[in-house]
Amino acid sequence: MNSKGDRYGMTKISACVLAAALLAATALVWPEPAMADDAQDARQMVDKARLTFENFMAEKDLEPIVRSLVKRAKGVLIYPQVLRAAFIVGISGGSGVMLAYDEKAGKWGGPAFYTIGEASFGLQIGGEASEVILVALTDRGVASLLSTSAKLGVDVGIAVGPVGAGAAAATANLSADLVSYSLAKGLYAGVSLEGAVVAVRGGLNSAYYGKEVTPTAILIQHEVTNPHAADLIGAVSKAAGK
Repeated sequence: MNSKGDRYGMTKISACVLAAALLAATALVWPEPAMADDAQDARQMVDKARLTFENFMAEKDLEPIVRSLVKRAKGVLIYPQVLRAAFIVGISGGSGVMLAYDEKAGKWGGPAFYTIGEASFGLQIGGEASEVILVALTDRGVASLLSTSAKLGVDVGIAVGPVGAGAAAATANLSADLVSYSLAKGLYAGVSLEGAVVAVRGGLNSAYYGKEVTPTAILIQHEVTNPHAADLIGAVSKAAGK
């Protein structure tokens, strides 16, 4: 190989070495901005969850129903936005946060971060976005949500929340583990989430609390807290009267 070829070959080798070094450097620094992004997403999720809860409480016909449920609640799971897009195959999903009530301590704790998703098949077309609340009325309802994932209606019982005249009184007789409501475009309804899967968002939990942590450690053992959640916890505590 002549000197020109040698120089060309060395240039190619140098370029490859430089590219490899840049890739290695990128791999080393990438986890930090990713964690920073997750932390920001987690804070925004908590803020949106508070707004969603306040939206439910601002609906004059829905407020007494939700309040009567939350007064009895062991936990509340709030999804600021659940998207449903359907064309032959329907897919829905969203992310949210959960708070749990500690009877011994007499206070609400959390939040822990979760997703919800489901798929259905059939002749359908359309799309919508809803705010969704799941109220856990039993210890079993809370316990089922502490696992990595739970299928609603299979791993834990779920009921469509009552609406209309007498709905607030009807909540006293509900025995389901979970009760669900949705709010979309100013219209509220009990929503069927039978078959949907609720799963833990471990990345957001870790980012929000600064270390790897489970929903049990957050909601039951109270190993971690974040002062940023004070407004959300305060809104739910006020509605529950506890």
